[in-house]
Amino acid sequence: MRTYAGHSTAEESNALYRRNLAKGQTGLSVAFDLPTQTGYDADHVLARGEVGRVGVPVGHLGDMRRLFADIPLDRMNTSMTINATAMWLLALYQVVAEEQGAELPALQGTTQNDIVKEYLSRGTHVFPPGPSLRLTTDTITYAVHHVPRWNPINICSYHLQEAGATPVQEVAYAMSTAVAVLDAVFASGQVPEERRGEVVGRISFFVNAGVRFVEEMCKMRAFGRIWDTVTRERYGVEDPRQRRFRYGVQVNSLGLTEAQPENNVQRIVLEMLAVTLSRDARARAVQLPAWNEALGLPRPWDQQWSLRIQQVLAYESDLLEYPDLFDGSHVVEAKVAELVELATAEMARIEEMGGAMAAVESGYLKSELVASHAARRARIESGEEKIVGVNVHRATEPSPLTADLDTAIHTVDPATEARVVAALEEWRRERDEPRTKAALAALREAAEGTDNLMAATLECARAGVTTGEWAGALREVFGEFRAPTGVGGAPVAVAADDGGALAEVRRRVAETARELGGGRLRLLVGKPGLDGHSNGAEQIAVRARDAGFEVVYQGIRLTPEQIVAAAVAEDVHCVGLSILSGSHSALVPDVLERLHAAGADDMPVVVGGIIPAADAAALRAAGVAAVFTPKDFGITGIIGRIVDEIRRAHELDEFDGPVEQDKLEV
Repeated sequence: MRTYAGHSTAEESNALYRRNLAKGQTGLSVAFDLPTQTGYDADHVLARGEVGRVGVPVGHLGDMRRLFADIPLDRMNTSMTINATAMWLLALYQVVAEEQGAELPALQGTTQNDIVKEYLSRGTHVFPPGPSLRLTTDTITYAVHHVPRWNPINICSYHLQEAGATPVQEVAYAMSTAVAVLDAVFASGQVPEERRGEVVGRISFFVNAGVRFVEEMCKMRAFGRIWDTVTRERYGVEDPRQRRFRYGVQVNSLGLTEAQPENNVQRIVLEMLAVTLSRDARARAVQLPAWNEALGLPRPWDQQWSLRIQQVLAYESDLLEYPDLFDGSHVVEAKVAELVELATAEMARIEEMGGAMAAVESGYLKSELVASHAARRARIESGEEKIVGVNVHRATEPSPLTADLDTAIHTVDPATEARVVAALEEWRRERDEPRTKAALAALREAAEGTDNLMAATLECARAGVTTGEWAGALREVFGEFRAPTGVGGAPVAVAADDGGALAEVRRRVAETARELGGGRLRLLVGKPGLDGHSNGAEQIAVRARDAGFEVVYQGIRLTPEQIVAAAVAEDVHCVGLSILSGSHSALVPDVLERLHAAGADDMPVVVGGIIPAADAAALRAAGVAAVFTPKDFGITGIIGRIVDEIRRAHELDEFDGPVEQDKLEV
């Protein structure tokens, strides 16, 4: 039983972990901040506004010591949601455990270490696919030999569903990732053939559970069935215990709504039941989101509520006491067989392309996800897919839970970043600098060769190297990678039928462009900072394209300076910024100031993201033309608003009446 947690500083996160353990939590699930996830130190330009926002900053061994102070790691099961820098965080964890006196065989836990879904959905990748796969392979082989109870990779389909994956895509893409990883591990020659079963037995999965109860439960059974077949037939693993599909779950955050957020509780419960009722496909660990995650960062009380949901099921109900309740169900068996057939066919298609890594580099996987997500959004906007409080049953009594929105979520002190940076500078001053430089030189040398990188990484951890320095040394050797956005290849999801909302917006776009002197309206969609959750930005870009805009979208991880430079160079009519990490208060004013300095005051700036009401008011006061949050679900309506803001900025007459889609809100 876990809650995904971490914020502000190592000290504050440590206190949160110890409180949660005292409340009956049985494992830790560590959320790292975006600079840690993407291999930057807290004082890097891209880290501005991101330090401690969506997780805990871990910049060096000292931070890791403070994070786990008074928590005995030889008696703890720790899950670390970390990917591009997974080897580094595992090394820091191991060194702290050794300092506590722990023996390596006693360590239990998981490093997520699944880079494929980072390219596709979450955006915290750093290196190109080849070097990334090497880091993954080296971590797995090291763990099998030295930390045998550790799960060195947790193949994560959770974020694929968040990015729009259907159940078939979620199963197929996750399984194709597992095949790519295992093929690379066995091809590396670091594991003798007789120990292949041990490698397979340490592979774990992290899966999403949506609100469509039967479909999600059948998906889990399909996952297990395909995994058993792949590990037996492709890799020759005979021991059924080593072939067991071991998975943990974070139930769906994609379906959580800002409107009537109290409804999220029953959604969470249904999703939890989908991965616990079927005993033969039951999750080994469950994380539940909080009811208010669509509003902002949950408070400790909100996390406690989610923990109590699990405890009521485990201790008060009898749901865990019986054999599988669905054995013999013709309905379930038919659905499972259908999912297995379709997912297996998609896996074969990916293998024909050269495997998961090749399908990432070609853009195929990303385009498919963007298209699936666009289709889902279109179904909700049309009312075909019903969501209570969103497009049906929108009337509601005032909620006491959200009477004061500014206190309904946890906020991170803006001064935290300065304290973390100051502590980082002190760490650098006090360390053994010659040893640090030697360790980094050895890491670069190992990266240029073929040796397992874990030994050099452990020496970096012990020598006081920082997260940014470790990743920076590897960037020098491996380079960086900008993943395909998938926007260009996404098909039209909403037809611009005569009389429809999109047709009206297209007319407005064309008319406004004509009044401004011809050509097409140009919209820049920008992702400043380190927030890699690009689903919303991609959907805005696709719909704006379909509405007749020329869209400038360069992907994730841009500085305000780069965004403004692109806006000026492309002479766009509007700048749209997407930020979900909470860094809007620092990054958006920076963009506004740079646009003003560049003489581009006629470019309205609109912002979308998880933005509390008080912050939205402050952004509008600073000069932002419009702020969109999850309640503004009608994308066509948002595009219509953008046209209105362009007309207002150029002092053109306003069109009469709102676009119909503006009425649709979450």
